[in-house]
Amino acid sequence: MAEPDDENFEESDDLFEHYRLQADPRQSLLRLDKFLTDRLPNASRNKVQEAIANGFVHVNEANIKSNYKVKPGDVITVSLPHPPRETDILPENIPLNTVYEDDDVLVVNKPAGMVVHPAYNNWTGTLVNALAYHFQNLPTSQNGEARPGLVHRIDKDTSGLMVVAKTEVAMTHLARQFFDHSIERTYWALVWGEPEPAQGTIDVNLGRSLKDRRVTDAFPAGDIGRRAVTHYQVLKPLRYISLVKCNLETGRTHQIRAHMKYLGHPLFNDATYGGDKILKGTVFSKYKAFVENCFQLLPRQALHAKSLGFVHPTTRQWLQFESELPDDFAAALDKWERYVNQHE
Repeated sequence: MAEPDDENFEESDDLFEHYRLQADPRQSLLRLDKFLTDRLPNASRNKVQEAIANGFVHVNEANIKSNYKVKPGDVITVSLPHPPRETDILPENIPLNTVYEDDDVLVVNKPAGMVVHPAYNNWTGTLVNALAYHFQNLPTSQNGEARPGLVHRIDKDTSGLMVVAKTEVAMTHLARQFFDHSIERTYWALVWGEPEPAQGTIDVNLGRSLKDRRVTDAFPAGDIGRRAVTHYQVLKPLRYISLVKCNLETGRTHQIRAHMKYLGHPLFNDATYGGDKILKGTVFSKYKAFVENCFQLLPRQALHAKSLGFVHPTTRQWLQFESELPDDFAAALDKWERYVNQHE
């Protein structure tokens, strides 16, 4: 399903996914309409049955009847002709990996796979839904959008550290630091090849692709897009890939992913930017199998927000936070290191 143009959002004829539920592995057989009535907010049995009859409910991507019995592992999606209003934030009891918290700020370690705020195709299960459950009266962003506590975001399949504002004062102070580029944000990435030079700065405009709105493109001529600056350093060359540290000076959408592709070194297993194919290495079948095993270990772009530093909005002291690589990233990195050592 194509993403609707922002300008024509209300006129789009596409269906919008409001809810995505997966039945527990121990789920007993239960009628679909009863299953949904028990789990959807403000949903009567009649309303659910009407949605099923009109084809707005799918089980494992297939049309189904109300008397279908939900089985363990079934994926149920509920779609309606119009998206919910962004002001309708459904609190959800989703655990947060809290790194630090006080009266003003919260620092969390976001797992890969979690969307930061509700949007097209991801109306539930987001970090914002979790924040709405765990905290009351978080400030919204300064443009009035219903994104409580958020002053920045990271991509769904990128893991790592984020700061959340718990008060209006904290939000204003942190937003100013992002505007001034004084926030310290360091990411670790696995990229294809070995960048040359091994340390440098990418200062190239980025903007929405003219061919695909979901992709960010580089515009080196500077006539399109906005200025984007990424400082990078190769931490560990691994023959066909490299472990690279990236410091963000600006914070554009998909900045590291788009800048590294522009440099000729897409992120490992980044399907959006061409990194999910074997771009460097041998033609031997054993090597192909090795890489595919690494793709399975790390089934996402190899990008982790490893460190975060900022001035505390109240104490004015510098706070610095570090995070460990998540298991999938660490496993793929270890596998590559062992491969290189065995083939020296």
